[in-house]
Amino acid sequence: MPIIDHIGIAVNSIREAAPLYAAMLGQETSGFEEVNTEQVRVAFFGKGAGRIELLEATDPGSPVARFIDRQGPGLHHVCLRVPDLESALERAVEAGATLIEPGMRPGAHGTRVAFLHPRSTGGVLLELRESDPTAETQAASE
Repeated sequence: MPIIDHIGIAVNSIREAAPLYAAMLGQETSGFEEVNTEQVRVAFFGKGAGRIELLEATDPGSPVARFIDRQGPGLHHVCLRVPDLESALERAVEAGATLIEPGMRPGAHGTRVAFLHPRSTGGVLLELRESDPTAETQAASE
């Protein structure tokens, strides 16, 4: 069953935005990571389902940089955790969703992800993230 894995928020600077989110959420970020395939630096708050992800572009031509240029910082995407990414993508495409190329790719924390275009999902950029049963078990026990 898919659940909300995280909410992605595009920011101009993670270093500037992180202290505000840390204060609001009462916790520090889990650290910073660069996701080269997406040309972003990310920081997560929380564990398990419902995390907050801050995204900072590392290249002015990246999708996140273009998003901020068009709309300014703010809500970028909703990520749904799915048990089998390939099956979830097949079902989504059969239902009329448009896959953003290159399709499945490496995401943060070494997981596989894919994005569905907002034009086909009611105006929301959806990220599908394949669940990692090992990581899920560890996170549940923390």
